[in-house]
Amino acid sequence: MARIVDRNLESLRETALRMGSLSEAILAKSMRSLTSRDVALCAEVQHDDLEIDRLDIAIDDAVLEILATQSPVASDLRFVLSTKAVATDLERVGDLARNIAKSARRLAEIAPVEIPPKLGTLASEAQRLLRKALDSYADTDPIRARRVLEQDDRIDESEERVIRDAIAEITAHPEFSAQEVELILIAKNLERVADHATNIAEDVILTAESLNVKHSEKLAAADTI
Repeated sequence: MARIVDRNLESLRETALRMGSLSEAILAKSMRSLTSRDVALCAEVQHDDLEIDRLDIAIDDAVLEILATQSPVASDLRFVLSTKAVATDLERVGDLARNIAKSARRLAEIAPVEIPPKLGTLASEAQRLLRKALDSYADTDPIRARRVLEQDDRIDESEERVIRDAIAEITAHPEFSAQEVELILIAKNLERVADHATNIAEDVILTAESLNVKHSEKLAAADTI
């Protein structure tokens, strides 16, 4: 017979995965609202984020109930606390998608500007990294989680290229400054999505291996000074 705690943990996992699916969807919709200059889609993103917030609260409640009534063992406890952290990151992804949609709405209200291919590449990379992080969470797979960590630097480089090009465009064509600033904001939001994907991957490693790898590179560098 399955333990009650097992059923509760599986329910918690399913809620987190539902939240992850919605976060992916809202991020994709925010980018569609940008490329299509569709104000109605921008409004949908704002509404869709509410469901992510509701699931975040549901996970809070489930975590508190498990901790209060089930006395989870060490491995279960790591999963519960990591899932709470994952939910926090996914809630932030929803907020970042809202930010992108707000930029898309502002861009739709002024003269069109070409969406740089590099920004589209950055969006695809960020979306792909989030998908890989959620796959590693679904299977508690630390190998895939480490692959996510290895790709974060590439996202940073893509963001830097978009921002560098936007600044150059502002210098050459000041009349398009407002549009270029919005593209910079979108790039920064996409980079933050990748950061949250990295956080999720780190929590997977903590759950699977009882190993905390957060800030490991910075701490290792500091120890050599």
